[in-house]
Amino acid sequence: MDVMKLETPPKIAVYSPKSKQPWDDAVTLVLTYAEIPYTVVYDEEVLNLELPKYDWLHLHHEDYTGQYGKFWSAYRNQQWYIDQVAENEEIAKKFGYEKVSQLKLAVALKIKEFVTGGGYLFAMCSATDSYEVALAAEGIDICDYMYDGDPADAAAQSKLNFLKTFAFENFTISKNPLEYSISNIDVSHTRNVPKELDFFTLFEFSAKWDPVPTMLTQNHLMVIPGFFGQTTAYRKALLKPDVLILGENKAAGEARLIHGTAGYGTWTFYGGHDPEDYKHYVGDPPTELELHPNSAGYRLILNNVLFPAAKKKKQKT
Repeated sequence: MDVMKLETPPKIAVYSPKSKQPWDDAVTLVLTYAEIPYTVVYDEEVLNLELPKYDWLHLHHEDYTGQYGKFWSAYRNQQWYIDQVAENEEIAKKFGYEKVSQLKLAVALKIKEFVTGGGYLFAMCSATDSYEVALAAEGIDICDYMYDGDPADAAAQSKLNFLKTFAFENFTISKNPLEYSISNIDVSHTRNVPKELDFFTLFEFSAKWDPVPTMLTQNHLMVIPGFFGQTTAYRKALLKPDVLILGENKAAGEARLIHGTAGYGTWTFYGGHDPEDYKHYVGDPPTELELHPNSAGYRLILNNVLFPAAKKKKQKT
């Protein structure tokens, strides 16, 4: 991955629950591997307005719609799922919210303020599309009874406001509470790409005219092996016109790495869970990065840390 030491590393926050989860985060793995310090934050820190302390915020494998990743059908009896529900309900109650979905929306809006105020947001896997769905569904109940105790709004789809999102528009939310999918933004359940053909290609940019995209796509490979996640890749037809595609599988109509600006800040979304584990299942052991020192997929994560370090901006408050 050509890890380099940063003389002035950005102040990094990683959004992660305090309870133990049965999965590993590719970003914390690579930050640890590269010896880049970071601080773990969760809903309490976000709502207590601590995000302005940081330059860079990472979101991974979180569900900002209050549906717990829609794991209810398969994992509701697992202790980690029970602990996650209890933890989130406790935080919601602490901050005066009746539902976890209301808590997560409040968190999503504070993260949006962080970005528009000058922060750098990097998100992977289900944190990307669930975040966008939460923003579009502000004030709308899209959670069924097993998630928040009452049925979802039957007219929720028609009430979505796509003007509130960063990256996606005109998407359709999943109304099936048992379906392991939040919306049709993600292509995981519809793609027909065999593993031997599962690659995505990085775009080439001019360092003179497009310095930020150039930094974000800098790599020793321009064709990167694909990998699955709860959210694997994005349906290109649902991208907003001003979204910059950094990496795509053109034949499949998939965007894998996308970037954009919001206010004074920027966001980057990267589909998939672990670049060196093609299909990472709940409970699988973490990747040992020592075995993958030249991982092109992980290099794209590191680029997002190098980018704000190379180009500091004063945050607006």
